[in-house]
Amino acid sequence: MKLLSHPLHVQTTLPLLIALSFSSFIYCEYFAITNKLLNTLMALSALYGLLHAPRISLPIVGFWIGLLWFYWIGYSFQYYDMAWAVWPVAFGFGLVYALYFGSLGLTSNPWVRGLILFGLTFFYPVDFNWMQPELIFIESYIGFEKWQFALTLAIIASTSWFSYWKRFVPFLFLPIVIQTTYTPPIRPPLKIMLVSTSISQDLKWQQDQQSSIINANFEAIMDAIDKHYDLVVLPESAFALYMNQSPELILNLQQLSNTIPILTGTLHEENGLHYNVSYLFDHGKITVAKKMILVPFGEYIPLPSFLKTWVNREIFGGGLDFVTAEKPTDFVIKGVKFRNAICYEATRKELYSEDTHYLIAMSNNGWFKPSIEPTLQNLLIRFYARKNHSIVFHSANSKGTSVIY
Repeated sequence: MKLLSHPLHVQTTLPLLIALSFSSFIYCEYFAITNKLLNTLMALSALYGLLHAPRISLPIVGFWIGLLWFYWIGYSFQYYDMAWAVWPVAFGFGLVYALYFGSLGLTSNPWVRGLILFGLTFFYPVDFNWMQPELIFIESYIGFEKWQFALTLAIIASTSWFSYWKRFVPFLFLPIVIQTTYTPPIRPPLKIMLVSTSISQDLKWQQDQQSSIINANFEAIMDAIDKHYDLVVLPESAFALYMNQSPELILNLQQLSNTIPILTGTLHEENGLHYNVSYLFDHGKITVAKKMILVPFGEYIPLPSFLKTWVNREIFGGGLDFVTAEKPTDFVIKGVKFRNAICYEATRKELYSEDTHYLIAMSNNGWFKPSIEPTLQNLLIRFYARKNHSIVFHSANSKGTSVIY
């Protein structure tokens, strides 16, 4: 069927409205106007649109969703002297999700579309899992577990069996998937200071800024000591250097750790390999936690080796991919076990387990400032924390510092 044979609103207004409904919960959260009833109605409207809209609309819906969720990803390229790439990258993500949601347009049958959409919840383009369709229900009256999402899709698909006002009949079964309360685990018996910083990314790695950044970090640690905290957590790459190449800095942190345990993000070099890590200083002892899951296109290139080499050389100035740990690292601090998570890891299910109730996460969100990225990250961490009955203590640079559950 030709595109021009459809009314103009099918090509323009309708796709944008569906995409806005699908994305509104993020922007409501960003502007601190979250309302569960509104989120519920908008999410149901979005899913109804995805299952019932004309086939030709769906790639356009996906394009708008890609932009609304991920327009900010290209922001990081300005720090590689490629400011021109900011919007082409955003456009590229729009195209990726045009294909992602456009796959629903392979059929007009709402039931088959529902099956495809449910299947997409298990698929992450370019190994980037921040598109979670169930996430639209995170702050609503509808549950976001897989079975609840599947039943919700079935209820919406079944409206195709009815006509006119009778289409509301299947929604009478929504109470089956309603979830109004959540009880988080009990907080650990520790007083934890989560340090929030606001260092511009274009200054963070400049040598002439290192002294002032290090001094600010030590001031935060001393403040935690003065206020009798049990643990102080600094953000990802709070010390923007290779910690194991800075013996004097290590010695100073070891000495302070006799008074308070210190967990901080930094870099680590070992046998010519580079790691994004957390360092725990506790009573003079040092534990290095290496990141296990890297950010696609940020810390590694998910392409064949010959393309990866070209991208690293031509785009990232000869930089190398970071290397990963084989498993996550757990810390025991004053008798309480915490799992370490660095930025993107806190939004991956691999870091969560039944016996891990407390995670300490650290991020550097300065790459994407200003944007909704910290908000979307927080919602995703909340998503996994609630699924796994966990609490995440999150320290971040450029917004995002909070206790999440």
